[in-house]
Amino acid sequence: MPLTRESKGSLIERYRVHAKDTGSPEVQVALLSERINYLNDHFNVHRKDHASRRGLLTMVGKRRRLLEYLRRLDAERYKRVIERLGIRK
Repeated sequence: MPLTRESKGSLIERYRVHAKDTGSPEVQVALLSERINYLNDHFNVHRKDHASRRGLLTMVGKRRRLLEYLRRLDAERYKRVIERLGIRK
């Protein structure tokens, strides 16, 4: 199931940097990762959904760029995010 308001709120709560944070790179990467994981499961059932696959590739590229930005900005925050999300093993 796609991100609901409650699940999105809990993700923001877990990855935010300060009390009113909704747009930090950590939060954006967490939200994108959740959507990417959902689409990966979607493609196991709907193999020929090429329009959504294009959207998935766009999201993966955006997440990669955000992670590169975060790595340049602060390497410790970058390491924490990839550990918590379990990406880039």
